[in-house]
Amino acid sequence: MMITENWGIVSYEAAWQRQTVLFDQLIEAKLHEKPYTNRLIFCQHPHVYTLGKHGKTANMLLNENQLHALHAELFHVDRGGDITYHGPGQWVCYPILNLEDYNLGLKEYLHLLEEAIIRLCGQYGIEAGRVEGATGVWLGTGTPDERKICAMGVRSSHFVTMHGLAFNVNTDLRYFGYIHPCGFINKGVTSLAAELHRELPMEEVRDKLEKLIRNLLGETV
Repeated sequence: MMITENWGIVSYEAAWQRQTVLFDQLIEAKLHEKPYTNRLIFCQHPHVYTLGKHGKTANMLLNENQLHALHAELFHVDRGGDITYHGPGQWVCYPILNLEDYNLGLKEYLHLLEEAIIRLCGQYGIEAGRVEGATGVWLGTGTPDERKICAMGVRSSHFVTMHGLAFNVNTDLRYFGYIHPCGFINKGVTSLAAELHRELPMEEVRDKLEKLIRNLLGETV
């Protein structure tokens, strides 16, 4: 069974705590063969930077006072990947899933999330793809103008996942200028709005993304 939850605009700290509780509960239920629910959680965050467990602090270019002046926070988190930004106008999706229900390994799961974003971009007439050696979804792949539209980082235990993806829809891209996004110093960042030169209805984009993820997982909407 899978349900979708929309947490609205929620602080990163609160969402991380709620995720962790659900993640731990699912693992506990799985190990003891009790009923559980797989979840797709969608939300947006106030301005925040998160640094993965193998990320480099040097990729954050601001000090604490500068962060405060931008009304932004920094969290060291338990996912893969380096540093990224979350903020208004960006859909964050946190799937809390037992991957064994979908016959997926972690690599196949990340590939599935990337595929959902690639297809979503295609629905808006944007050609997106993957970059060798880098997670997430990119535009202009193989050109000097490679730019990232969706960042990804997950944590898994006992084939249960948390964290997920961050898809730039109407995101204020200036906030990426204060970091080396995902550790890269020679690649750009973009959004649907930047590519299409117009703002997108956030609910429309979320509904399309939910449908794509569910279809790729073999779930019905």
